[in-house]
Amino acid sequence: MMSWMVAALVLAAGQVSEYKNIPREYLVEAENIPEFWAGSVEEVGRFLHRRVHKGRVASIGTTAAGRPILAVSYGRAREGKGTTTFSGSLGFGDLRAYLGPDHQRKVYLGLAGVHGGEFEGIVGMVNLLAVLETGRDLRGKEWPEITAAAQALDRIIIVPITNVDGRARVPVRTQRHRGSDFTVHEYFNTGGRPDGKIIGWPQCKEFIPLDFSKTQFPGGYPNGAGVNIQHDDFFGRPQPETRALFELTARERPDLILNMHTGAAFTTMLRPFIEPALTPAFEALFRRVQTRLTLEKLQSSDEVSKEADPARQRMSGYNLDTALNLHSGALAVLIESPSHGFSTGKRYGKLFVHKPDDILNAQLICHQESMKFLAETGGRWRWTPNRGRQP
Repeated sequence: MMSWMVAALVLAAGQVSEYKNIPREYLVEAENIPEFWAGSVEEVGRFLHRRVHKGRVASIGTTAAGRPILAVSYGRAREGKGTTTFSGSLGFGDLRAYLGPDHQRKVYLGLAGVHGGEFEGIVGMVNLLAVLETGRDLRGKEWPEITAAAQALDRIIIVPITNVDGRARVPVRTQRHRGSDFTVHEYFNTGGRPDGKIIGWPQCKEFIPLDFSKTQFPGGYPNGAGVNIQHDDFFGRPQPETRALFELTARERPDLILNMHTGAAFTTMLRPFIEPALTPAFEALFRRVQTRLTLEKLQSSDEVSKEADPARQRMSGYNLDTALNLHSGALAVLIESPSHGFSTGKRYGKLFVHKPDDILNAQLICHQESMKFLAETGGRWRWTPNRGRQP
């Protein structure tokens, strides 16, 4: 079964052949791609097949185009069910009625590749899996804090590529760094109009589903049905990728979900549009992650009081993170990474070029600090007050 799933992933690159009008210059990649930069569908499939031994690899569903969506799980899942729905537990005033007898177990879920042209989160997930398997990322760097935090959690689930259709469509392993010019990055993400001009953000969200025939290249945002699953029809007829996530989160009942994207000048955790009661937990997590990134000199300054202040983050709109929170109760947050293909952020007034090593370090720090936060604070049932039955 595993060999079939990996073979299906490796065959996924076949879709790119129909897009023959992509400017050749856009296909020029970095000259020296680091060995740790494993982010294509084929590379992820090979890694899962050859390098994952402690974790369990399984398909959680299939994409709109029929590709398997693979996840890796570690530890013990929650056993038994609660006595009510998530909504019912909020009305009752005690989340334990939803989480069930194993409410104390701490469950962490990481997602990447919701947008197929955003490689950084995928690379981060593969290297996180390497750390969970060996204690070292693919550079050989040890991450003892991740190892310790993972051991303090009961369950970890990693989905390296959520939108496999979108990632398979983008015909490069990496982009060549182009200074402050983000044209190629946005072309591979949001797509190109028939004349080759980029569709752009947020214009790419005007038409969901996207009619591929009206583009030169549809970009990596949509799945095989043309739907950007970050903005799916969640309460109507959701896409198979979204349904797979709904089924996964209903089964696992995670405490914390990290949804890794690309699109910031510096690595940034966005404030999600979710239950107001989770605001204190989000802000504590934000301070922790952004403080560590600042101390590691991966923010625009070394001023923790500024870089780790959650008041600076305006609330995001209704999206997949909202839906996952309302569906499963998890604190679902989106983290935006800088791109390896261009740089616009300034550090103390000077352009800061994020090298692949910087990007990978930031990715793993986000997971490290989030796992530690979950391990130390006890999880969702402790993040909001219980107004129902007493412990």
